[in-house]
Amino acid sequence: MKMEIIMAGFGGQGIMLMGEILAHSAMLEGREVSWIPSYGPEMRGGTANCMVVISDKRIPSPIISSPDVLVAMNKPSMEKFTPMVKSGGIVILNKALIDERPARDNIKVIEVDATGIADELGNMRVANMVALGVLIGETGIVKPETVIKSIDYFLPAHRKNMMEINEKALKRGIAEVQK
Repeated sequence: MKMEIIMAGFGGQGIMLMGEILAHSAMLEGREVSWIPSYGPEMRGGTANCMVVISDKRIPSPIISSPDVLVAMNKPSMEKFTPMVKSGGIVILNKALIDERPARDNIKVIEVDATGIADELGNMRVANMVALGVLIGETGIVKPETVIKSIDYFLPAHRKNMMEINEKALKRGIAEVQK
């Protein structure tokens, strides 16, 4: 088993954290992982993406040219990375910030209002956890309880009050694909 994932959006949307949490979760489950961040010219508001590879075997290269899954949190990310997704791959879109679907018919497109769900939960900063929930709910690549452990691991002491809402956001994302 090997899965290659690109997560992309604006800086400040928690793209890197989403990738780190996924990679850490897979590592906790005994898999080989790689995580490569890529930032645009600015941290907040610029583009940001990361590549995560999860495998049962050694990973010969962490660079992804044809991902199995794309998580696009904004329209520029969808436009840039959707053409790279493998035939039969999955594209997860934050439909709050993306007003169209990819023109491809050989991929599965999952639209989720990650930003709206996060706002409904009380903090728009957890939209990334909603999207991560959709990813793990759709692929089963890692167990939800492992992701919750990883969220706790990455939350700094002064943000531990965010644990409950992050867990709720993750579970809502999982529920979105189980409808």
